[in-house]
Amino acid sequence: MISDIDLKHLRRCVELAKTALEKGDEPFGSVLVSAEGEVLFEDHNHVASGDHTQHPEFAIARWAAANMTPEERSKATVYTSGEHCPMCAAAHGWVGLGRIVYASSSEQLVQWLNELGVAPSRVRNLPIQDVIRDTIVDGPVPELAEQIRELHRQFHTKER
Repeated sequence: MISDIDLKHLRRCVELAKTALEKGDEPFGSVLVSAEGEVLFEDHNHVASGDHTQHPEFAIARWAAANMTPEERSKATVYTSGEHCPMCAAAHGWVGLGRIVYASSSEQLVQWLNELGVAPSRVRNLPIQDVIRDTIVDGPVPELAEQIRELHRQFHTKER
């Protein structure tokens, strides 16, 4: 279930995705929140540099591994504008992070990009649960997914 607190953090992810877009990058943003509700880390996509591993969810996993105990990680929540790709889902699983909440799904993204005529990625889009197990996953959130769709449309049609 998506709560008002979840929506607050997801809205921040949308803001971070807009920041990425404004910087010429693909519109993705993510936030790491502790069990106590404290925002610990946030980031947006940095793949425009040419390093396509610079996803915010991957940065969160690295930060969490370096700065949190395994117990703290297991109780934390990762909020993100778009469902984790397989690389980020695996990183999330390897470091033992807790719940994942996303605004838009990878299935939605594939559909949107197809409608825009964007060639498919070399990496297959898989649901998070097909990559890692024993993780609570919530999403998508329809009203926010439409905002994310519009950001991707702007990115791929170069309307920034």
